[in-house]
Amino acid sequence: MKAGSINVWNICPLFKGLGYASMVIVFYCNTYYIMVLAWGFYYLVKSFTATLPWATCGHAWNTPDCVEIFRHEDCANASLANLTCDQLADRRSPVIEFWENKVLRLSGGLEVPGALNWEVTLCLLACWVLVYFCVWKGVKSTGKIVYFTATFPYVVLVVLLVRGVLLPGALDGIIYYLKPDWSKLGSPQVWIDAGTQIFFSYAIGLGALTALGSYNRFNNNCYKDAIILALINSGTSFFAGFVVFSILGFMAAEQGVHISKVAESGPGLAFIAYPRAVTLMPVAPLWAALFFFMLLLLGLDSQFVGVEGFITGLLDLLPASYYFRFQREISVALCCALCFVIDLSMVTDGGMYVFQLFDYYSASGTTLLWQAFWECVVVAWVYGADRFMDDIACMIGYRPCPWMKWCWSFFTPLVCMGIFIFNVVYYEPLVYNNTYVYPWWGEAMGWAFALSSMLCVPLHLLGCLLRAKGTIAEVRLPPRWQAVGTGQRQRKLPIWGLHHLEYRAQDADVRGLTTLTPVSESSKVVVVESVM
Repeated sequence: MKAGSINVWNICPLFKGLGYASMVIVFYCNTYYIMVLAWGFYYLVKSFTATLPWATCGHAWNTPDCVEIFRHEDCANASLANLTCDQLADRRSPVIEFWENKVLRLSGGLEVPGALNWEVTLCLLACWVLVYFCVWKGVKSTGKIVYFTATFPYVVLVVLLVRGVLLPGALDGIIYYLKPDWSKLGSPQVWIDAGTQIFFSYAIGLGALTALGSYNRFNNNCYKDAIILALINSGTSFFAGFVVFSILGFMAAEQGVHISKVAESGPGLAFIAYPRAVTLMPVAPLWAALFFFMLLLLGLDSQFVGVEGFITGLLDLLPASYYFRFQREISVALCCALCFVIDLSMVTDGGMYVFQLFDYYSASGTTLLWQAFWECVVVAWVYGADRFMDDIACMIGYRPCPWMKWCWSFFTPLVCMGIFIFNVVYYEPLVYNNTYVYPWWGEAMGWAFALSSMLCVPLHLLGCLLRAKGTIAEVRLPPRWQAVGTGQRQRKLPIWGLHHLEYRAQDADVRGLTTLTPVSESSKVVVVESVM
């Protein structure tokens, strides 16, 4: 079925709430994820200077506690600049002060929003404009742009890896990366973080892959594509680990501390650890510009997919009679404008607290695991794993490995539910930087974000049951395919979603795209058939 993230669940209308839930989650992701691009773009602009602004003290945003000393052994058993080692430990790095005082302009808490940071706001606006003009024409434009945005970061990664392994201490960092700490496997939080990262990295439960896959040919080998996608995704993450930990090993050697002391995750790695590392390298502005340019391209790729997935699902909801020429362009503009307005709350002095609320609750492991669990249950047990295998065989000509059916039916739902229960049992209230505890109303707002998607499934199911007439035994699944031709010449074609209207001839019968009345092959306009 060539449909978006909502209409694809017409295979089991009772659970169409899964489609609405994925739309809610991907909307939240589109809203807050672009802040990473805005911050990266801001750092990229600031990298084009002779001396990086986060490398030295003495700026307007620095405090009297700012110190540029990195090497701990320089002050061992002595005093340096009238400071002992104990006093030096309480001082602040210019990298941290640039991030907190200049970029974030961090306030005292969520209850102190403060004023807009106009420099970051302009970077945010530039990112949304860039996203709009890359997505407004759909796969006609995005499919071409990703050839650059998806491949060039590999070139930058190779350059950074070559530079990183030549730095002193890089080998120690790589060994630390490859040598596992088996004791960590006993920590539930490790499994929670790992499961969350995998689901988020593969965009599972967001509906974005469904939207992009709907543009493929009917006989496209989606089974092979899924395996290739998994290998490339995990392989890229593994390769990037060498780049990151070679730099972290260099930082640890320069500062005279263990690697675990400099290793950070999330925004701390991108905007504190790595900027600090490039300040210690020769020709620091060059490496800073390369890194943040790569970060911007990687972020744009993810943002393209999220916005495309949301717009595809949105267009499928509109009745065919409402179709007009610039429907997609206007829809994308309204979506980008709405997200930008919401993002303004994240470029204030208290914006980081709002950002973390979205990140911790709206598209967290809890919501994605809940979504993935129900998707597996519905496909494997309600629709039927064997029927789904038959559908794939109808498309690609052979049935996938039986292991896939066992995963859909047993292993994946059990793993999802297990990690979900771990998440709930070991839940900890949100804290920023291990110091600021969110107020009760802030935490309530976060749970409202999470429940707004999680409740879509049971509420839609309950609503369908209350409105339906007759018994559950009388419920009949809708047609999966549209039959074309008769007798031996009969063949099956997918039911087209409304978001494909823009890729058909202007005089084509609009009604034929969303019913069982097929449009003639001669009226199609094939623009691009890409596997994304």
